Amino acid sequence: MPYILKRYYPTRNVFFFLGEGLLIFLAVSLVYYFFKSPVLLSGEMALYGLRALLVTFTFQICLYFFDLYDLSVNVPVSELVLRTTQAFGVGCIVLAVIYYLFPRIMISTKIFWTAYIAICTAVFIWRFIYHHALERRLFTQDILIMGTGDLAADITAEILNKRDSGFKVAAYVGASEPTYDTGGAPFFSDVRDMEKICRDKGIERIIVALDDWRGKTPIEELLACKLKGLRVDKGVSFYEEVTGKILVRRVNPAWIIFSSGFCISRLRYFFKRISDILFAGFGLFISLPVTVVSAIIIRLESPGDIFYTQDRVGENGKVFRVIKFRSMRSDAEKDGPVWARTNDSRVTRFGAFIRKVRIDEIPQMWNVLKGEMSFVGPRPERPVFVEQLVKNIPYYALRHAVKPGITGWAQICYPYGASEEDALRKLEYDLFYIKNMTLSMDLWVVFQTVKTVLFQKGAR
Repeated sequence: MPYILKRYYPTRNVFFFLGEGLLIFLAVSLVYYFFKSPVLLSGEMALYGLRALLVTFTFQICLYFFDLYDLSVNVPVSELVLRTTQAFGVGCIVLAVIYYLFPRIMISTKIFWTAYIAICTAVFIWRFIYHHALERRLFTQDILIMGTGDLAADITAEILNKRDSGFKVAAYVGASEPTYDTGGAPFFSDVRDMEKICRDKGIERIIVALDDWRGKTPIEELLACKLKGLRVDKGVSFYEEVTGKILVRRVNPAWIIFSSGFCISRLRYFFKRISDILFAGFGLFISLPVTVVSAIIIRLESPGDIFYTQDRVGENGKVFRVIKFRSMRSDAEKDGPVWARTNDSRVTRFGAFIRKVRIDEIPQMWNVLKGEMSFVGPRPERPVFVEQLVKNIPYYALRHAVKPGITGWAQICYPYGASEEDALRKLEYDLFYIKNMTLSMDLWVVFQTVKTVLFQKGAR
């Protein structure tokens, strides 16, 4: 089973992505073969292969940026056609720029547009077939869930609500019948039949999702299943790898202490600091024109300072002053600190724009260079809210074990939130990041953030 950045991705989804890339590559190659003689083609095989790879890479990147590899939700056919057309349109513009800069790899007009028609046809047929596979939940892994309480309900909801989860609950075993939607999976009350149930239904994986383990875990039965080659996983660990977040209200301190991760070596910390300096330095350099223009507009639009500083809680609970472009009126908090709101009346007209495109975050790169923040990490919160959240949300203080970031895993996985419930949901992603933090994960977050900024997702 493929795991990317410690998160499980169904084999069929990986196959879908690679299969679509292969189809695009073959469409371009076959059109080349049709227009060019085999003799000529064999003479410049490497060049033609490079051209086909460039088209494949460009189109798949554009499909990704238009969320066309998010298979968890069912997209209407009309919207699918529109977004695919938009993605390929942007891809054609990108390729035109590349061809202008590197004319050697240019594809002739006749071959390119013939290949374009072939690509569109192949992609739509491929996605139609895969859509039906998802709707019928084909090529999924059957699992047995032991337990029928709250944890089992959380796991079930994740599987049923996501078309591309890659799993299917084939049976439940527990003391009482589930009171939630099980998708039609049968219930069995006798744990002694667990091995037989798995054998009869072809189940290869058991998820132990008991809300209370004390004196209720059927050790002998689980051990017998384990020795028969069945995989046995804890419910919270299974939930983590499927969703990319940690179910905060279901884990206990022992799970955090003994689980792998939550360990940042000095070497990893050193390389993270180096990458922070490189990202921040490069970011400040390329954003200099935007910074100058934004500063002028902020100064002209409303009275007050160009920059806005505010106390935030950083690594190890240390308070620092975060720097941002001012996006609100200078008297925005005359009545005291409050959570941000949708359509906040305190936000200026230009402030609303720079928030949507994240320009207001640019000055925070100075905080990164100063060592107060990291480029990727949990978003820093204000002390007055932290004091409240630490009391009400378990493990909230753990997010201060690392430096806060300009962007983070929670920011790309969860929409903008400004409430205690949103803070809990974001903490689930923040703890997953802290547990599995690597340089490759930071690079992925930065890459995802580019898409978030371009399409103005989650801003307020």
